[in-house]
Amino acid sequence: MTQLSVVIPAYNEADGIAAVVERVLAVGPQLHSVGVDDLEVIVVDDGSCDETARIVAGYPNVRLICHETNHGYGAALKTGFRHASGELLAFLDADGTYPPESLPLLCREALQGADLVIGSRMSGADSHMPLVRRLGNGFFAGLLTLLSSTRVADSASGMRIIRSQALPQLYPLPDGLNFTPVMSTRALHENLKVVEVAIPYQERVGRSKLSVIKDGQRFLSSIVWTTMCYNPVRVLGLIGLGGIAVAGVVALGLLVARLSGVTTLGTWGALAVFAGLVLGVAGVSIFSLGATFNYLVSLFHKRPVRQGLFGSPMFRRSLDHHFGWLGLVAMLAGLLLAIVCAVLGSNGWPVSRLWLYLVGSALLALVGVQLVISWIIMRVLEELSRREAHVDADMGWETLPEIKSSAVSHAAKRWAT
Repeated sequence: MTQLSVVIPAYNEADGIAAVVERVLAVGPQLHSVGVDDLEVIVVDDGSCDETARIVAGYPNVRLICHETNHGYGAALKTGFRHASGELLAFLDADGTYPPESLPLLCREALQGADLVIGSRMSGADSHMPLVRRLGNGFFAGLLTLLSSTRVADSASGMRIIRSQALPQLYPLPDGLNFTPVMSTRALHENLKVVEVAIPYQERVGRSKLSVIKDGQRFLSSIVWTTMCYNPVRVLGLIGLGGIAVAGVVALGLLVARLSGVTTLGTWGALAVFAGLVLGVAGVSIFSLGATFNYLVSLFHKRPVRQGLFGSPMFRRSLDHHFGWLGLVAMLAGLLLAIVCAVLGSNGWPVSRLWLYLVGSALLALVGVQLVISWIIMRVLEELSRREAHVDADMGWETLPEIKSSAVSHAAKRWAT
């Protein structure tokens, strides 16, 4: 027997809550046709100041849970999930924007093995979403696609179905309106099966509680920081590669100019040299920082990072294993270039002919030092990871996780006292 629990968070939604509740209840017969035997409807009144709670209380087959004060959209949903008893957990807004009639379509995908089914407002179905919000949702979906290496059409849809056993992998989730983009980001990085189903979208009943600027900034930071907690090299690596690419373009331009006979620089040329040096060193530093963080994240989660920088491995061994010899080669090249410049300068070459090569020598040396330092840190972290894995195997904790948990807890208490 499969039960669907539908959670409806409501905050001052007296104008639309009755219609939404009645539409959810009316979809029961259609749910039977896709394999859902029972429907549970839970409305979480999040400290409303209007008649929302009184209206919901008039439906005897709807469970009403009330927050005394407003805790937030995500907090209301988490309260509903804690009180739900269904194998499938659904939620949608109380303002009439999402169609309860699409619940059977979403349930069908969940019953066929999807862990998270998202009702997508951006997949071609009839949508009356305002243009500004459509552009914003398109931007966030594109950002999440870039950071997760998985195509996402709607990262912030407020109509979804989750398999209850998958919910612990998605926690912790925030209390605010950024609940949905964080859920999407976590689901993709937890390697859950995510399916999007096109649904129509209507104008809401009443005034929107979404602030385009404030909540947009929150959505952006939530997606980026959640990704950083799973695959930091995807964020930092792309930023680092951007800096390295700009530095490469500057270096190429300067080399072409030098080979063309240009020995002096104007204001813009000097700024270009400055930008190339800063972005080159910073790009390598940020890139290697991302790779180092991936080791830390892997240690914390006790599993390898799945996506990496490019979504799938480009090398037989991970890129960070090459940092050591790349750093040594860069330092050696910088040293040799500096020696050549010193020899040429001692033989009468003017500095105006050597400055570009001296700058290149310094850049190579700094980049090489950064790569070697990062390689040393990652080697230590890798050894720590191997040590923990060997301890687990030797103690038999891999097959008896409850013993490991007890031992770790005992050790923690011993050290705390």
